Amino acid sequence: QVQLVESGGGLVQPGGSLRLSCEVSETLPDLYEMGWYRQVPGEIRTSVAVIRRGGRPYYLDSVKGRFLISRDNAKNTVYLQMNNLKPEDTAVYYCNADSPGGVLPSYWGEGIQVTVSS
Repeated sequence: QVQLVESGGGLVQPGGSLRLSCEVSETLPDLYEMGWYRQVPGEIRTSVAVIRRGGRPYYLDSVKGRFLISRDNAKNTVYLQMNNLKPEDTAVYYCNADSPGGVLPSYWGEGIQVTVSS
């Protein structure tokens, strides 16, 4: 069973930075896209950033210019560098591995809390 394990969350002041990491337990086929989602209570889970092999990353409009998604294939790890954090970025962040059209199984991490508050 493929496992995704997030780390790097926590409490940070507005304007601060955090780097989330998502370690995947095994190498996935190249078809997989890796993404970060976030969810606050009472709202749907929203895509924040997605990285595809050989393609341009996707970013939620509200995080463009502040967040950067990257991957280290040798370490089976995906990162989300979050800069200039705002209180509205507070959420549980989830790592996801998915394939276009859902032709392969989708995998989720358990989520990690990010709180931006003074």
